[in-house]
Amino acid sequence: MKNLFVRFLKDNSGATAIEYGLIAAGISVAIIAVVNGLGTSLNTKFKSISDQLK
Repeated sequence: MKNLFVRFLKDNSGATAIEYGLIAAGISVAIIAVVNGLGTSLNTKFKSISDQLK
């Protein structure tokens, strides 16, 4: 039982999966921020064009 516990503590394979998950989450947050900013900018531009056409 002690040997099993020692092997469990030395196993780093789960850490890699967690790191990849954190990287994916960070990229997702960056994409959401860019799309949100781009959407606001496009909305303003389309509103300006719409107002000029009236």
